Amino acid sequence: MTPPPPRKPLIAGNWKLNKTIKEAIELVTLLKRLITDFQNVDVVVCPPFTALSDVSELLMESEIQLGAQDLYWEEKGAFTGEVSGALIKDAGAAFVIVGHSERRQFFHETHDTVQKKTKAALKNGLIPIVCIGETLKEREASKTFEVLEAQIKGAFTGFNKEEIQQITVAYEPVWAIGTGKVATPAQAEEAHAFVRGRMQKAFGEETAAALRILYGGSVKPDNTADLMREPDIDGALVGGASLEPNSFAEIVKNAGVAALR
Repeated sequence: MTPPPPRKPLIAGNWKLNKTIKEAIELVTLLKRLITDFQNVDVVVCPPFTALSDVSELLMESEIQLGAQDLYWEEKGAFTGEVSGALIKDAGAAFVIVGHSERRQFFHETHDTVQKKTKAALKNGLIPIVCIGETLKEREASKTFEVLEAQIKGAFTGFNKEEIQQITVAYEPVWAIGTGKVATPAQAEEAHAFVRGRMQKAFGEETAAALRILYGGSVKPDNTADLMREPDIDGALVGGASLEPNSFAEIVKNAGVAALR
């Protein structure tokens, strides 16, 4: 049997509720200067909705790609404050984050809404980065795998192999997001391997082998390489460190070096 091709690492920066349009332009301008040779890594920046169009124009001649932080599942209508996949695509984005733990925690997103948003992203030609992960309480109660399995089933029930092939998954232990705590490479790999195993069970070995699974949770330049050396970790969804150009560029560089080993 021919082994599957290696998965190309993906480093995505989630800026969250940070950066004005002017600040976003300044950050991306610096990133374009710092990140110049990364053929073996895909790089995505996810600014706030207000900066998407301006950042898109700045990235037109760059290999850095653009993502949004969320979307709504309806195409249009009386949904004040929401942004559809079509509008995000029109603003120049290629990726969109779906089901981030902060959306689940603060805005009461459910398995059903994550599923509908993922479907909407695919319908509009966007690559969804679907987030899953357990809280500290759930980990301490030894419920990590139970939580991940429920989130996987909730997000991807009713999807076919072709749709799954267009999706990226991000494992983000909630207890490690913005806390300075990081899952050890072994802890992260254990969760990633579990996710890939469940996706293999649901969608087959070939689909699961090609699936990119990112790690998120206090990712920094000094822990990127160790995480990326694990066989089932295919990149990172970076929060705070993505707001500092030198740190984010170093993360990309370290991911690229690890991918060559």
